[in-house]
Amino acid sequence: MEVKTLSFQVNSKGHTDIIDITENVKSRLNESGMRNGNVLIFAPGSTAGITTIENEPGLMRDYPDFLERIIPSSGKYHHDETWHDGNGYAHVRASLQGASFTVPFAERKLLLGTWQQIILIDFDNRPRTRNIIAQFIGE
Repeated sequence: MEVKTLSFQVNSKGHTDIIDITENVKSRLNESGMRNGNVLIFAPGSTAGITTIENEPGLMRDYPDFLERIIPSSGKYHHDETWHDGNGYAHVRASLQGASFTVPFAERKLLLGTWQQIILIDFDNRPRTRNIIAQFIGE
C-alpha cells in the first residue's frame, strides 16, 4: 500500500460558487502513477466543501437555492457578531456539506457514475484561491 499526497489550486468567486474539479483530480491520479485504490479530495479551510453532483445547469441553480433556503446568507449568525466578517452562513454551510469526498479508482480511472462529477463549493462571501488536497491510497 502506498500513499501519495498531491494538490492543485482553484480560483473561485465565492458566494456558493460551484466548480467542477473532476479533471483536476483525474490529472493528479495520472501524476500519482497509481493504478488501483482510493483518492480523498479535501478542501482545507472552514468555508468550502467537496461533494459530487451532476454538473448540469438546473442543478447548478437548484443546489445554491436549496442552501439559501436552509442556511440563508442574510440570517443572523453569532460568528458574525464575534468576527464581523459577514460569513457566518459560509461556515455553517461548509460544516453541513463536509470538507472531503472519497472516490475509488481502478486501472487509473475514477469510478464515478456516468453523470457524476466532483465539485468544490466555495461558500465564502468573497473570491478565494483554494488549495485542494488529493491524497491517493493504493498501488
